[in-house]
Amino acid sequence: MNTSLRKESSGLGKTGQRILSLWFPYLPVERIRRQRQGRSWRSDKAAFRRPEPPAMVVSHRRNNAQRLAALDERAEALGLKRGMGLADARAMHPSIDVVEADPAADRRLLEALADWCDRYTPLVALDGADGLFLDITGCAHLFGGERPLLKALLTTFFQQGLDARAGIASTAGAAWAAARFGGAEVVPAGQEHGFLSPLPLAALRLEAATRTSLEGVGLRSVGALTAAPRAPLARRFGAAVLLRLDQALGDRDETISPSLRVPPLSAERPLAEPVTLTDDIEALAGMLAHSLRQDLERRGEGARRLSLLLFRVDGAVARIEVGTSRPLRDPGPIRALFRERLAAMGDMIDAGCGFDLVRLCVLATDRLEASQADLTGPAEADDTGLAAFVDRVCARLGEAALSKPVAVESHVPERAVAMRPFAGSDLPRRIPPSRPAHDPPRRNFPPQRPIRLFDPPEPVEVAATEMPEGPPMRFRWRHAMHTVSCAEGPERIAPEWWRDQEPTRDYFRIEDEEGRRYWLYRQGLYAAGLSSPRWFMHGLFP
Repeated sequence: MNTSLRKESSGLGKTGQRILSLWFPYLPVERIRRQRQGRSWRSDKAAFRRPEPPAMVVSHRRNNAQRLAALDERAEALGLKRGMGLADARAMHPSIDVVEADPAADRRLLEALADWCDRYTPLVALDGADGLFLDITGCAHLFGGERPLLKALLTTFFQQGLDARAGIASTAGAAWAAARFGGAEVVPAGQEHGFLSPLPLAALRLEAATRTSLEGVGLRSVGALTAAPRAPLARRFGAAVLLRLDQALGDRDETISPSLRVPPLSAERPLAEPVTLTDDIEALAGMLAHSLRQDLERRGEGARRLSLLLFRVDGAVARIEVGTSRPLRDPGPIRALFRERLAAMGDMIDAGCGFDLVRLCVLATDRLEASQADLTGPAEADDTGLAAFVDRVCARLGEAALSKPVAVESHVPERAVAMRPFAGSDLPRRIPPSRPAHDPPRRNFPPQRPIRLFDPPEPVEVAATEMPEGPPMRFRWRHAMHTVSCAEGPERIAPEWWRDQEPTRDYFRIEDEEGRRYWLYRQGLYAAGLSSPRWFMHGLFP
């Protein structure tokens, strides 16, 4: 399946749009069960009739008291409620299993589930702490329709040890209500009003205090709220009541943002038999790159960053990303990059029972114009070989393995250049000479800057100077005395005013009696009251 999606968010309530809402009512408890008994604890229990584990509750501290934050089905059957004090729950049922809440772990599990749902649609958004929204507009027919898609989702989640509830409607509000109050309901387009009317006010995602106030005046269902005059409702209970009602009925748009950025181009391959070998994954990456080549050619672009998604049978998702130093669309180099990346990751990719879906996504592109090769003789030298070398090294060793110098706007020599990662940046180009080739070089000091700098600059002992502001006559560096034969300078360099105050430097290009050339500077100014300034060796000339 090839997709060319540019949406970053989806407006709900529009004609033809279909939203699937997922609800995991026991997510915190199921996370613990999966850790203790394995991901298939629900299906194994049903198949082998294993004994029921003790009731489990998750507690957290609120208002200086331990209270129940989540329950499992058995705890609910015992009459325990969320928000109940832990001491009261233990007094009623001393045998319950109590686990401390971990909201961060619950969030990571929900994000992993959203990542896995990406196999059905790239538009997946988180819904609170226990739900997901999937925009399945135009995707359901790929899985046999909405009801088969719903059944496949719920069956897969059950096999992964999760009790999931789902609903499909044309609006997010109606789908949310269908998941929590309808079980596995599919609301036909245009019938949201009839579906919502008999439901309680909680189906509109209203705050508990607002629901209590509405029920106090006799408005106990969505239908009763719909029949009431709108203006008095807004004045007495606030505009949020009408907003939620209009969003559920499709009279007002609601925007959801996918948890992951939708790639501009992607191609995927469902597999009848799961694969586990690295060679098979590499071959699939090459096949998917070949299917994306036509789309890239049509757009006149090449890939600069690619991601290979491996969907495991048990619900885990592995992501492998590579970057390129130049736009690519040929399948061969792309496959070679993933070969290097797979070899570098090694055992970090856990295939488990195998991957049954592989997707290649183009995350970033750049212009790539077609060029005609020279047929009359050897082609001109280009940077293709260097770019391929850079890409392979970065794919194998990481993007920080290679770096390049980048010019920085600073007068201070040691801050004028910084090293930046090579991956994802343009290849270095040849720098033209600063002086034309036909100009005669200067007799004493041809270059204005040395090709070698010391970091940090090394201190120098100056024996004597011709004048206070002049160059040294003799200096000692690295325990050796040097006598100056000629000098040029000073060149004054001051640091940026917005940085911490640093002394001004006076630089001299110096040649000693043996013909060696140095770049020295005096730190500080005599005008500032400095009696004995310090000298430093900063570089060497060729």
